[in-house]
Amino acid sequence: MRIKIARIHKEGYKIIAVSALLLAVLNILLFYFLGVNGLGFIVFAVSSVLLFLGVVSFFRYYNLIIDFFDDGKILAPADGKIVVIEEVDEPEYFKDRRIQVSIFMSPANVHINRTPISGVVKYTRYHPGNYLVAWHPKSSILNERYTSVIENGNSSILIRQIAGKLARKISNYLSVGMEVSQGDELGFIKFGSRVDIFLPINAKINVQLKQKVRSGKTVIAELHK
Repeated sequence: MRIKIARIHKEGYKIIAVSALLLAVLNILLFYFLGVNGLGFIVFAVSSVLLFLGVVSFFRYYNLIIDFFDDGKILAPADGKIVVIEEVDEPEYFKDRRIQVSIFMSPANVHINRTPISGVVKYTRYHPGNYLVAWHPKSSILNERYTSVIENGNSSILIRQIAGKLARKISNYLSVGMEVSQGDELGFIKFGSRVDIFLPINAKINVQLKQKVRSGKTVIAELHK
């Protein structure tokens, strides 16, 4: 696999443009109309530049090229840190026991989400909800979220994008019946949050709690063949 840090993701165009305009207007108002100059203006101007660069960094985007596909390997759907690995009941789609693996995305992570396996999209659903912190135990069922299910042969996995305190916008690019390849863009969570993935109970888990993972690169589990 080869990764290139290339450009800004399309989800950030509007926010970046609005941020640049607002910061420019604020600086002009301070300097020309409120008479703020000297060290005070320099500090504000530098802070504005740093804030703008921070916003831009939220939407950095890399191209992912996968040199080979493996139906038995589950790739991480998001950049971040593993915060949950446990056996749970999944009531929305499977209605049975599954292994839940959760990835927390900090504001410093790349926020694009990718398909963990190749297959056919069998289910998508948006759920409005609250905005609890992403590591809250009930954020998976109470927060705003988007659920997707991909079927590959005899196996199906569920991916749940979850909004948090900062993340108030989830984008999902999948639709029922769509055929996807491993590593395709699944969606985007603005300003980070959390992604849960629900795997068959007999899947072999290859990651540990607090481990950092890379979207479309880290093999988080292997399906039983």
